[in-house]
Formats: sequence, structure tokens, C-alpha cells
Amino acid sequence: MKPGSIVRCRHREWVLLPAESEEVWVLRPLTGTTEEVVKVHKRLSELIAYELPFERVEPALFPLPTAERVSDAASAHLLWQAARLMLREGAAPLRSLGRISIRPRVYQFVPLLMALRLDPVRLFIADDVGVGKTIEALLIARELWDRGEIRRFAVLCPPYLCDQWAQEIAQKFNLEPVVIRSGTVAQLERQVPPGTSIYEHFPVQVASIDFIKTERNRHQFLQFCPELVIVDEVHGAAAAPGGSQQERHALLQEVAKDQRRHLILLTATPHSGVEDAFRSLLALLNPDFATWNLSELSEAQRALLARHFIQRTRADILSGWETTVPFPKREAVDYTYQLSERYRQLFEQAYEFCWEIVRTGHHLRESQRRVRYWGALALLRCVMSSPAAAVAALHNRLSGVRRPLTDEGGEAIDGTRHIVEPSQEAPDDEVPSALLEAADRDLPTQEQRRLQKIATLAEQIKGTSDDTKLHRASSLIQTLLQEGFHPIVWCRYVATAEYLTEHLREVLAPEVQVLCLTGRVSDEERQTRIQAIDPELPRVLVATDCLSEGINLQEKFTAVLHYDLPWNPNRLEQREGRVDRYGQSAEKVKVVRFFGRDNPVDGVVIEVLLDKAQQIHRTLGTYVPVPEEGESVLQAIVQALFFRKGYGKPMQLTLDLGMPEVEKLHRRWERDVERERLNRSRFAQRAIKPAEVQRELEATDAVLGDPAAVQTFVLTAAQRLGIPITADPKRPKLWRVSLDAQSLATVPEAIRLALPSPHPKASRFWLISFDSPAPEGAEYVGRNHRFVAALARFLFEEALTQPLTARAARTGAIRTRAVSELTTLFLLRVRYLLEEPQKPSLLSEEVLVLGMHETSEGPRWLEPTVALRLLAEAQPDANLPLSEKRELIERALEKLNPWAGTPDEEAWGLHHPWQKGIREQIYHRAAALLESHKRLRQALALRKQGLRLKPHLPPDLLGILILQPLVEV
Repeated sequence: MKPGSIVRCRHREWVLLPAESEEVWVLRPLTGTTEEVVKVHKRLSELIAYELPFERVEPALFPLPTAERVSDAASAHLLWQAARLMLREGAAPLRSLGRISIRPRVYQFVPLLMALRLDPVRLFIADDVGVGKTIEALLIARELWDRGEIRRFAVLCPPYLCDQWAQEIAQKFNLEPVVIRSGTVAQLERQVPPGTSIYEHFPVQVASIDFIKTERNRHQFLQFCPELVIVDEVHGAAAAPGGSQQERHALLQEVAKDQRRHLILLTATPHSGVEDAFRSLLALLNPDFATWNLSELSEAQRALLARHFIQRTRADILSGWETTVPFPKREAVDYTYQLSERYRQLFEQAYEFCWEIVRTGHHLRESQRRVRYWGALALLRCVMSSPAAAVAALHNRLSGVRRPLTDEGGEAIDGTRHIVEPSQEAPDDEVPSALLEAADRDLPTQEQRRLQKIATLAEQIKGTSDDTKLHRASSLIQTLLQEGFHPIVWCRYVATAEYLTEHLREVLAPEVQVLCLTGRVSDEERQTRIQAIDPELPRVLVATDCLSEGINLQEKFTAVLHYDLPWNPNRLEQREGRVDRYGQSAEKVKVVRFFGRDNPVDGVVIEVLLDKAQQIHRTLGTYVPVPEEGESVLQAIVQALFFRKGYGKPMQLTLDLGMPEVEKLHRRWERDVERERLNRSRFAQRAIKPAEVQRELEATDAVLGDPAAVQTFVLTAAQRLGIPITADPKRPKLWRVSLDAQSLATVPEAIRLALPSPHPKASRFWLISFDSPAPEGAEYVGRNHRFVAALARFLFEEALTQPLTARAARTGAIRTRAVSELTTLFLLRVRYLLEEPQKPSLLSEEVLVLGMHETSEGPRWLEPTVALRLLAEAQPDANLPLSEKRELIERALEKLNPWAGTPDEEAWGLHHPWQKGIREQIYHRAAALLESHKRLRQALALRKQGLRLKPHLPPDLLGILILQPLVEV
């Protein structure tokens, strides 16, 4: 009994799969999938079999069809569809497509093709925001998993992304991950055997990089580090002097030390403008990269780096890669408001106070002067965010409340990072009371009265018509809802978000769902609240930047309004990327840059940062990070706000009218733009052509079936089983499945259980799409969807176990004009063993349709494409009596006997004409599949040597369809 053989155990038939140990049998049900695999210990099976003979694993035969019930071509075609859609270990070179629950775009396969040419896989994916780097990385992980090259992998990411990664892995890639962070460890430890580490026990892990980097956890993780590690938002782990970021980098250096380990790095912003930091990330892939001058690469160096690094803009992807645009159209607009008289007074009083902080710090040491700048900017930003944020900041300052600014690892965060909000991590969204206290601690006591006066004025403005920003924004949000958009409103501070949320709940219609998510809400609770949103009702999400990076919100939101402008252009793109990304079902998304026409703080940020970023984006097609996100930006903003002509008293402190710090920042930024332009031209991976990827997809679709095949099968099967499915009258390419209990009364229970339960408040229809991503409100139904799997499993099992009543028949005969000679079509399930030196053997399968014409000279075999077309398209053109149908099938079965029972698998089919033809066709197909596998290994000759794809004989004879030519009288 070899892998691929049919065996019998426990009163049923199984397929014998390859095993990692010679001590066990690995068995898959004959009509099941690998999700139902069982392992039987050989010695235990033998011992038990003395008393329980049915526990013994014994050779068996695939049940042959009979002539008891002969049906038509449509029933035979349905059986072929069901058998093909049940395949999980597809024989095509891309094995992962048989397991995943999405249909990736063509461009998303490029990193996979790059990975398959590397051993080990060391890959840096730096595609634009919203392109789908998560899918690209997990596609590689799933492929390595299904090839048997890895048995464990871990994703290291910021803590707020852990749940999202776990959800993507489970829902789209059908693996079972665990989340490892401070709040989950105790529960996970209770699930493992005593003395076993969670890092050793769980094969698929999603871990907070800030949890793993700590002294307590790092060593144990490294001791049991899996074969593949994926690092998301890796720009936050570049080498940096001291602090949390350096600890992350030190962790990754240890991970990368094992040269056999696969490593995938992900970020949309690989280069922050600091060459050494970028090189430190590249060095994780190959230590030699650390010494290269990236601006003067030789052609050999560029070619080597290009094997490991990919960086594409949306323009790169849309240029020749996709026939349809995979991203929504982004409509970007500016809307403004004007300060009321009282709000202007609030700004002026706050500005005067901040000006005093800046002026009186002129003679201090640089470090002390910098603290003054931090505090001044922090106060102005709170005041112009909202009266609520101003009140919260000032009351905390006056009452002595201080919040330490630390990250998850306990490291202090400096004021620069708090104000400029670097894009590699979600900033603290509480008002910066500690910065205010540090900035004005040396001011005279009487200045406290000025703070109190400012706080009182802010309190008086809260919620009144004097807050023109609040009322103008609520009007814009109502307009967006009327236009059919579901907006996310981005705020800088929790106080502002909660203040705006309270107002919106008062002024918007009762049916509008208004959700507020800030840093005060745990990661788990955020996910729970987002999932609880009713997709049938209009909705508004008010959020701080705790959600702006990496979180997928495109399924329920279609617009963005920046209530507070970010002080980092990269953050602007990250916010908008929550809705403008792959997977957005709406054709258009709207992004609103909202600012005060006479708000000097907004004016400076737009002039110094945001307009410059937009100009770069128009030129390059992507965003380029602000140089050294932090001190240089801070200096430019301080100069523009306090030390230039036009803002009152600051005029007295400067003689020239220019802004040197701003000009210096812009010059450095332009240099980075030129560097980025060069890099993207080098590393957009134009060497891999769309046709090359499409060829591999077509080879896989031929084995597994494409989305069109899934649609045909579902609609046909539903008709046969009485499942009410109708085209949606309002939207093309959408289908409605009735969930009404009475309509489903005659549907088999196994199918009903795969349907969703009707929502008590929603329509009793389930809206589905066979295109990925599905439009809003619909669910994508692909080949691995539970509904498709249930249909295929039921029809296939019914055909094998209940042939007299089965809706998908194993035998059929029709009289048709489609052929001029008696033609027999064979439906075969063929198993192959893929063997590669020093790697475990892999079992793969496909369902073949072979056909032959019976002639006086003997059988003449058809091209497989011709046989498949006959199966799909041949129609009965005249009645064929049942007795004659049975006679044709019985005659064919006689000519096939003996189908099985040959003691030597190698000798099967050598002495029977029909079987000999089938054998030759299968070996010919195996050779073609082997060439497909070799194409993916063409860059490394070592990975092609010794590669074999050996068919297991005999194949499973699923069914026979006979086409009798219609003789015209």
C-alpha cells in the first residue's frame, strides 16, 4: 500500500496519504477532504484488529460505476464539476489555490513567483498602501505550507494588527492561528502540555512584536522560532539608536541569523530617508546588503537585490497587469470652515501664551528650548482640534494630572514623536498634558491665570454655534451619507472624537449608526464593535489614529473626512488607505481634507507638509515619507508658525522673510523623491511579465476550476437540489439565495447547514457574488466557500453511495450530432506523487476527462480539450431507449475489465487496449504537469534536478459518458 492507494478501515474506504512517520497511516475519506484526515498508528491498529478486524487498514478498490441507472450528459458533467471542486491537493504547480477562500489578482502572484525562485525565501515586499501585501505574504506562506516546506510560521506585527492578521489567516487562507500578546498568553498556556512552550506548540502564530522583543519573551521565541517569519510594518524595526525600535531590530537580527529560515518583510514605507536604517532592513535578507551604497549599485548588485525586493505603485500595477481596475476611484476634495469670532479669540489667546513659552525659552539650552517648542505646538494643536481637547489638556495641566508617555515595552516617547506622529506606529491619542507641564513649568505663577482664562473660554464654546468647525463638519457628514457614502471621520485626540460623536448622535437620523473607536478601546473590543455594524444601515465611524495603520475597514466604509489634519503626510495616506484599497467593493471612494480657511495652524501644516506631499504624489504616483519624520519637521513647523512674517509678534524676531528650515526640509524631501523614483524604476519587477503569471493561473484553473466554473456548478447544482437562487434584479453579477424555511424545506440538511441564518432585521435573502472582491453587502462564493464545498461533497458522495437516486450520475448515454463516431468519455480522478530530493513526497490530484472514438482500427484518443468540450456541450438530439443506454454502458465496462486488481501498479494497463490508452494519456498529462512545476524552479537549477511527478495507477474511474452519433435518415 503506497501513498495514493485506496484502503479500507472502519467500514469505509479511504485514500492513503504520505506520512511524515513510518509508524502511522494517514487516511483521507474517499469522498472527503484533508480537513477530515485521520492518523492510525500501525502497531496499535494491528493489535486492536485481533478483536476488532474493521480497525485493520487493508487494500481496497475504488467502486466502479454500474449500468443500474444511466442518465444524461448534464448529470455526468455535474459529477465532474463536483469532483473537481472537491480537490484540495491540486496537481497544478500552485498548490495553495486549492486551499484558499479568495481569488487573488494577477499582480498579487508576482511575490509568490519570486519566492518560489528563492531557497530559502528572503523577500521584502514594499508595495503601495492598499495593494494587498497581507494577501501576497500569506499566499507565499500557504504555498510553502502546502508544499510541505514549512510546518510552522509566525507573523510579527504591531499589537493593534494582531487580530486582523489572525482573521485574514483563518477566513481567507483556512489555517488556525493563535494571537500571542500580553492579554492572551495565560489562556494559551492552559492549552499546551506541561513543560511545552506556546511558541513550540502552536503551528500558526500571530504575535505582537513589542511583546516578543522583551527580555522575558525573546529568548523563548527564538528557541522555538518557526521555519517562516513574516514581519509587518517592518519600517518600525529598522536600526535606530536605542529605544523600542532598536529592540525590535535586535530581535529580527536574531531571527535572520538562521540562514535556512524563510523571512518576509512588509511595509509600504521602506525608506524613511535614512540610508543606514533602510540598509539595516535589507541586511536581514542578506548580510552583504548592509555594506552596499544603494545610490551607486552595480548592475550585478541591482540584479541580486531585485530578486529579494519588490516595490510597486498602483500605476505600476494598472500598467499592463489588470484588465479591470482592482482599486476604487478616489475622489479627493477640500472643504473649509471659518472661525467664529469667539473661536478666533480662543486661538489668539492660546497663541499669545504659546508665543511667550517660545520667546522666554530663546536663551535656554537646546534641549530645554526643544521642550518649549513641543509644549507650544501641543497646546495650539489641542485648541484647534476642538474646544473639548483644549479643555481636557488645560484642566489636566492646571490640576497637575500627568500621563507618562511610554510604549508597550515601557520606553519613553519623546515629544517630537508625539507631535509629528511617526507613521511606523499609532500615536498616543490622549491630550499631551505631560508636554504642556514640561514646557511651562518655569513660567511665572500669574501665567496660570491665563491658562485658566483660555480653558474657561474653550468650555463656553463647546457645543455651541461658536464651534463652526463642529457644525460645518456635521453638515458635510450628512451630505456624504445622502450621497450614499459611509464615512470615517479622523480625529487626533480622544477628547475630540468623543465630543464629535456625541454631537453626531444628536443631529443625525436615528437609523444612522455612529461608532467611536479610540485608543481607550482595546484591540479586541474594536474588532468586536466593527463586526457588529449592520451593513444594511448607514454608518459613521469616528476614530483616532489608533485605527489608521494596517486596519482593514474597506468592507464597511467608503469615505474619509480628516476632521483634524495629520502633521505627517504619510499618516494622511494611511488614513485614506483604510477605504481606498484592494477589497473595496464600491466603485468610488471620497476623501475630504477639512480645514479652517483662517486657521493658522491648519494653514502651516498644509503649506509646509500636505501640499508638498500631494505635489510629490502627482509627480511620482505614490507618497514619499517625510525625511527623518521628527525633528526636521518640527523645526519647519515651529519656524513657519512662530518665526516668520505675518503672525504678529514673531515678526520682531526675524530679519529675513524666508523660512530656511522649511526650505531645507523641502530640499531634502526632493532628494528623497529622486531616490524613490530611481528605486521604483529598478524594483517594480518588470522582469516578470503578466503573461507568465497568467500562464500559471490558467494551468491551475484547468485543474481546480476558475470563478466562472464555480458559478456554473452552483447554479446547476442549486437547480437540481431545489435551492431557490435568482439573479438580483437591481445589480448585475449578484445572486439572491432565499433563506425562507419553507423554500428550503426539501433541500438536504447538509446543504441547509452551510447556508447562513437569516438576520432578524434584514432581508431573508443571502446576497452572493462569484467575483472577488464581492460588492458591498454581498458575500464572495469561491471554490472553497462552505456552501460550494457542501454542494460538491453532497453530490459526489450521493453519486458513489446512492447511484439509483443521485442527481449527479456516474454513467450516461445520449444520441447526439456532436460526434460522428461512437465516442466514450471517461471521468477519472488521478493521483500523482511529486518527489523531490531531500523533501517529503507530496500527493496531488486532478480530475481528468479523457475521450476516444471507437473505430474499426481500434480506439482513437481525443485531445483532452476536445473531450472536455464534448462533456460540457454535447446535447441529446434524439431519444435513446433506456435498454440501449444500459447495453452501451455494460459493453464499455466489459471492455474495461479488469480495471483494478493488478498486483503490480507499474504493469497496470499494459495488456488491455482501452486501459493502455488511458495509461498513455495519464503519463502524457503527468509530463505536462512536471514541466509546469519546473517552470517555477527555472531560476535555481538545483530545485529542478531529481523532480518527478509519478501517477498512481489505476486512477479512480468516477464515471462514463457514451455519445452515440445520430444517424440522419
